[in-house]
Amino acid sequence: MSEGTSGGRPFPLESVPIHVADSLLSDLRQRLDLTRWPADVGNEDGFYGVRQGYLRELVDYWRTDYDWRAAERAINVYEHYRVEVDGVPVHFMRKPGVGPNPTPLILTHGWPWTFWHWAKVIDPLADPGAYGGDPAEAFDVIVPSFPGFGFSTPLTNNPDMNFWKVADLWHTLMTRTLGYDRYAAAGCDVGALVTGQLGHKYADELHGIHIGSGQKLTLFNGDRAWDLSGGRPIPDGLPPDIHARIVRLEKRFAVHLAAHVLAPSTLAYGLTDSPAGMLAWILDRWANWSDNGGDIETVFTKDDLLTHATIFWAGDSIATSIRTYANNNRYPWTPSHDRHPPVEAPTGITFVAYENPPGVSTGQRVQNFLEGDRAGWYNHVNLNVHARGGHFIPWEIPNEWVDDLRRTFRGRR
Repeated sequence: MSEGTSGGRPFPLESVPIHVADSLLSDLRQRLDLTRWPADVGNEDGFYGVRQGYLRELVDYWRTDYDWRAAERAINVYEHYRVEVDGVPVHFMRKPGVGPNPTPLILTHGWPWTFWHWAKVIDPLADPGAYGGDPAEAFDVIVPSFPGFGFSTPLTNNPDMNFWKVADLWHTLMTRTLGYDRYAAAGCDVGALVTGQLGHKYADELHGIHIGSGQKLTLFNGDRAWDLSGGRPIPDGLPPDIHARIVRLEKRFAVHLAAHVLAPSTLAYGLTDSPAGMLAWILDRWANWSDNGGDIETVFTKDDLLTHATIFWAGDSIATSIRTYANNNRYPWTPSHDRHPPVEAPTGITFVAYENPPGVSTGQRVQNFLEGDRAGWYNHVNLNVHARGGHFIPWEIPNEWVDDLRRTFRGRR
C-alpha cells in the first residue's frame, strides 16, 4: 500500500500514525508524582542551574494539565513512517510537496531537539503557494528523528552512532529506501554536521545544502573536544565587556559538552529513571540557547516544552541521544576525498545574532565568517544573518529560515 506521491510516482511506504501507549503515559505521571526534590536554597537567580520553582511548575503542569493526545493529533496531521536503514530503526515525518515538481528535502535536527522542532517550517516549504510563494519552489519534506532520538529507537545494535554515520544512513534512506535520484538537505546544530557530511561525501547527488552556523566537520575531533576553548586561556588585556561575553559563551556550552562527551552513560542513569531530571537537563539548554530575553516562554510555551520532552521520554531516547556526542569524538571524522572545499555541495548558511562571536556585531558576522578558518570548508553560495533568533533557528525565526533556504536552492534544482 502506498501513501501519497513522490515526484509523480506512488510513495513506497505506508504511513503509520504516532501513538504513545496509555500505559507509558500512566507510568510517566506516576514517576512525576514521586519526584524526590533536592534542596535548592540560594538558587533564585539560577546561578547554580535550573531554578526549582519553575521546574516544579513545569512538572506539575506535565503531571496534571498537559495533554499529550492533543499534541499527538497535531503531529499526526503529517505522515509518519518507520523503516530500518542498514539495520538502524528510523522514524520520519513527511509532508508531500504541493507544486509542479517538488524537490526532495531532508531536514536533520540536533540536541536537545526533536523532529518536531521543524514543525513551523514544514508547511511553507512543502506548499509555498499557500504562503504567498512560488509553487515551483515546493519541497517534498522528509523529517527524520535522528537515530537514537525520539522515535528512531531502540538503538540497541548500534552503540557507535555519530553524525557522519547518520549521513550515510540518510543517503541510503533518500536514494534507496525512498528512491530519490537527487535531493536537498538542511540541518542545524549536530544536524548541520550531518548535512555538511552529506555535502562532503555525496555532493554529486545533492542539489545543495542549507545549514546553521557552518562549523568544521572536525569539530569533535581531538583530545579536548569537550572543551569549547580547546584549552586556550582567555587573552589578557581584553575590554571587560568582551571578556565577560567570552565567559558567558563558554559557560553556555561547557557543562553540556563535558558531560556528554566524557560520561554520557553515567548521566543517563538518572535522566532515564526520572522524567523531572531529564526535563531539568534539557530545559537548561532550551533556556540558555534560545534568544528569549530571560523568559523561555516567549520562545517555547509550556505545551511546547513538554511536547518535546514527552517525545524524548516516550522514545526512551535520552541515553542514546546524549551518547552521540561521545561517539562524534570516539570515532573521529575522516575525509572521503581531498578536494577543496571539503564540502563541495552549494551551501547556504543562516547565522543569528544571539550566537555572534564575542566582539563581532551582527553587521560584521558574515565578513567575520569569511575571514575565519571555517569559510574554506564550504562552497558557500548564500550567507545570511539575522538580528534575532537563537540556536533553534527554524523554531525561533521560521519565516527567515524558510526564506534563506529557498534562496539557497533557487536555480539549483
